[in-house]
This record gives sequence, structure tokens and C-alpha cells, in this order.
Amino acid sequence: MSKRRDLETQIHSLDDIREIMNAMKNLSLMETHRLSRFLDTQRRVVTSIEAAADDFFSFYPHLFPREEGARRVSVLIGSERGFCGDFNESLLRALNKDAQIDRERTVIIVGSKLAAKVGADAHVAASIDGAGVAEEVQPVLVRLMDALSGPDALPAEPGPLHLTVFHHQGDDGTVRVSELRPFRPPDAKSQYCPYPPMLNVAAESFLAGMAEQYLVAALHEFLYSSLMAENQRRMRHMDGAVRRLERTSSDLLRRRNILRQEEITEEIEIIMLSVEAFGLAELN
Repeated sequence: MSKRRDLETQIHSLDDIREIMNAMKNLSLMETHRLSRFLDTQRRVVTSIEAAADDFFSFYPHLFPREEGARRVSVLIGSERGFCGDFNESLLRALNKDAQIDRERTVIIVGSKLAAKVGADAHVAASIDGAGVAEEVQPVLVRLMDALSGPDALPAEPGPLHLTVFHHQGDDGTVRVSELRPFRPPDAKSQYCPYPPMLNVAAESFLAGMAEQYLVAALHEFLYSSLMAENQRRMRHMDGAVRRLERTSSDLLRRRNILRQEEITEEIEIIMLSVEAFGLAELN
């Protein structure tokens, strides 16, 4: 009987764990639906800024940011919470395999789980906490912009930053490597309008403001897409764990039923032996 009681205790514990995992899966599903709306809006913002930049550089090609003297900075957007498989490990593998990043790279880590896996690294200029829900993306973006404007990320000489962002996008588990230069080179064949844009400020000031807005909008999109991919990965991870728990619970239930049948058989045998002994006692 003690073995059966131990099995029943294990079954109850697995049921509690399964309920917790189902709750986590449902929360991730709800967060995915919310993030899909934010992400669609943010992608439209990035697309509109890129269209304005193409129009601007078609008339001001000499202001296109130069690559000489740019400081390479890599941003890795990991997870703040666990239960998402190899979400963070795949980012580190992609960083190590990237041939365009030299040994003098500067790395900024987003997400405490990823930072814990990186550990002490001379290339890491900053490690900031990531977002757990959509409402935390904006504060994370502010901290990321502060890290990018810090002395460790700024170039030694005046010049643009060349950002390479490693992030997840979509449910395929593939790490995206997005380079922010921040714009495409101007193309003389594609002019949207026959007349230059009417600017209320100097072209150089307009370019500086547009580049900052584009950087904020693009990083905003990457943070949203990474958080959405994290929740999708967590849903799959939780779903697989729940199925394994159900199989384990079913196996324990079968073992408990077998033990219960053995106990019933033993009880019947004891009753039969008792009846037989009682009958012999009456005959005597």
C-alpha cells in the first residue's frame, strides 16, 4: 500500500505542475496576440521612415552616411525569462559564426538569461535587463539607447555607428542578423518626386533627426519581434513538457492501478483463507 500511496503523491504533484505549465502556455499565447498588433504597427513606422529616407537621399546623395571610421557594435536581444529552449544559445552561436565581426567588436547584451550565459567577456560593453511583457519594451529601449550613446559604444573619432543586431524573428527558431547602417545607398534611377522635399531645417539637421528616429523605430521592432518569438518558443516548450507530463502521469496511473489490483487480490485471498479457517474451526 505504501508504494501505491507514493505513486498517488507523484501523480498529484505532476497534476499541479501540469496546471502551472498550462497557465504559462496560455499567458504566452495571450502575449503573442498582443505583440502581433504592436509589431504590425511598428513595421509600418519603419517602412515609412525608410521611404522618407529614400526620397531624401535621392536629392541629397552627398549626405549619405559614410562607412569610414564607423565603430562596429553588436546588440544581442535575448530573453529575460526561461523555459524557451535554446533561445539564448542560438544567439551566441550566431555571434561566433558571424564572419563580419572582428575581435575588436563591442557587444551589448539585452536579457538577463543571455547575460548569465555570456558571463565575463571583455567585449561586452553593457548588459541590460530585457522585457518580459509588451509594456516593458519601451523602458528596455530607453536603456539600450543609453548604452549605445555611452563612451564604450561611441567611436573614438567622429563617425557613425555600424550596428549589427542579433535577434529572433518568427516561429522558425532562426536568428536574424540585421545591420543598421542606417539607410540604403541612394539610387539615382528611383526618384519619388520631381522636386526636392521642403525642409523647415537644414538638411544636415534633418538627416540627424531622421537617423535617430529610424534607429529607435528599428530597435523597437526588433525588441517586439524578439519578445514575440520568445513567447512562441515558450509555448512550444511548454506544450512539449505538458505532453511528457501527461505520458508520465498515464504510466503512473497504470502502475497505481496494477498495485491496487494486487492489493485487492491479496485482500480476497486473505478473506478466503479466513473463511476457510473459520469453516474448519466449526467442523472441529
